[in-house]
Amino acid sequence: MSDEVWRRNEVESPCIKVCVVHPVERICTGCFRSLDEIAAWGRMTPDERRRVMAELPTRAPRLARRRGGRAARLSSREDG
Repeated sequence: MSDEVWRRNEVESPCIKVCVVHPVERICTGCFRSLDEIAAWGRMTPDERRRVMAELPTRAPRLARRRGGRAARLSSREDG
């Protein structure tokens, strides 16, 4: 039987299986959705999903400002 039978005409999830919630922004660092959006995804209409998908690229820069973590610790060791 073909996979075509099981395909659904719906907006696919943006999940890339890198599920880490940013502690300040409270969005997933993998797909950029909020926890509420992730929880509601299965119940959203295609139009609601498209609206979320359209907003995701604008959220990525909010996470690029991160200052800490391993990279910051390593650079401070090199400086000192």
